[in-house]
Amino acid sequence: MAVREFSLSTSREDFVNITRQVAEAVRDSGVTDGVCTVFCPHTTAAITINENADPDVCHDILAALDSAVHLSSNYRQVAGNSAAHVKSSLVGASEMVIIENGNLILGTWQSIFFCEFDGPRTRKVIVKFITA
Repeated sequence: MAVREFSLSTSREDFVNITRQVAEAVRDSGVTDGVCTVFCPHTTAAITINENADPDVCHDILAALDSAVHLSSNYRQVAGNSAAHVKSSLVGASEMVIIENGNLILGTWQSIFFCEFDGPRTRKVIVKFITA
């Protein structure tokens, strides 16, 4: 089993396509068949898989999350980023992707996204491999 890690810089609130970095981690690991977990070790960010063809999809997801999780509410946390914590919990900290013949198995329009809800920041992503 192998682990790879990479860093990225984010803007205030954004979906960053990290498919290329995850695919590079797969190649570097030497894993040809198995699965990888893409994990976000931050409580105000998340990982998701969604459409990569139309950038409006990511915009619409962020807009829906903003509509559902208001920036200012009756939050008790003093730091002022409770909305980002809630969004992170709703989206989730990780995704699992199948690896076959050294390649990520994703749908035609799918990409892996790092979801930033409390940037700008320097973030890290951890990729863990389990071989078949």
